Amino acid sequence: MARIALGIEYDGSAYSGWQTQSHARSVQGELERALSRVADCPVVLTAAGRTDAGVHALSQVAHFDSDADRPLLAWVLGTNAESTVDVSVLWARRVPDDFSARYSALSRSYVYRMLNRPMRPALERDRVCWQRQPLDAGLMHAAAQVLVGEHDFSSFRAAQCQSRTPIRKLLEISVVRDGECVDLHVRANAFLQHMVRNIAGVLLAVGRGDRPPQWVAEVLAVRDRTLGGVTAPPQGLYLAAVEYPSGLDLPSVRLHGLRPGANP
Repeated sequence: MARIALGIEYDGSAYSGWQTQSHARSVQGELERALSRVADCPVVLTAAGRTDAGVHALSQVAHFDSDADRPLLAWVLGTNAESTVDVSVLWARRVPDDFSARYSALSRSYVYRMLNRPMRPALERDRVCWQRQPLDAGLMHAAAQVLVGEHDFSSFRAAQCQSRTPIRKLLEISVVRDGECVDLHVRANAFLQHMVRNIAGVLLAVGRGDRPPQWVAEVLAVRDRTLGGVTAPPQGLYLAAVEYPSGLDLPSVRLHGLRPGANP
């Protein structure tokens, strides 16, 4: 029995999220169907993170166990041949039997991309959060720094979040402008449901001038989701990278133009 890790890229626009659901299409379901055809037996995937409906991934990581003897490249090319065009396996690696795509991860990184211009997008309408009002990226960046560290993020979790604890360690956060786009980059040991989108919603209010910068600290301190502002839409959110111990020698992520910049 071999344990295989996969790096996966997907456009989540047409899916109900990563996790398999009986009533809707999921990325996990699509990949398990394709992998099972390559393996000629059922395959079950475990992912680093469960992205929500409409959320994308530049570098999701998942693992599975299989007795099927296939070259690593066959897992990549065969799965891509069997799956739809909006899901792509980027690489496959043999990993130790105790590896877990979820529990072996040291950190996860997300990017939330905001298109900041008066005109609505056509080509990127499902891949950005459109904001017509001018955003002050520098102010958003400065206000966000209060979130760095280990905190109770109750104000930034979904009401239906099932995590046993709201405590998370946010390792870094930045907001940078890239032409017409403003990108929020967040890295943490783990995330609560809707945590990044709720952070984005609070920072958008600051960037538009609807709220003062100190409101971010106030929302964090109150630990009450009902006082935490609007949840930003899913279209602009990307799972950008998952960090693992260096000894595993897993491929590094490419952020496809969503890499943090130098000028907030």
